[in-house]
Amino acid sequence: MLTDPAESDSALRDAPVRFGGPRFGLIVSKAVGNAVVRHRTARRLRHICAELTADIPAEVDIVIRALPGAAAAGSGELSRQLRSGLRKLGVLSSVTAGRGASR
Repeated sequence: MLTDPAESDSALRDAPVRFGGPRFGLIVSKAVGNAVVRHRTARRLRHICAELTADIPAEVDIVIRALPGAAAAGSGELSRQLRSGLRKLGVLSSVTAGRGASR
């Protein structure tokens, strides 16, 4: 059976396309600290997110808002809190949640 090319083009154009793994968005406002502190906090969070990509479904979008306390927290504490939040949301299973949290 042949299909109308105009219909198949329309279907392809309207279909959502996702490449890669899950997407993460970071919000690190001025309340966290000056530019140096904000960028350091964002780098830590990006590193943690990179470690989690294999354990999170590819179709998931996650937005992380850093609170002022994130500036003083170490990478291990940020990782524990992020993993805990993702477990509560059901995005991260408790089996994979313990990996990499020992830092």
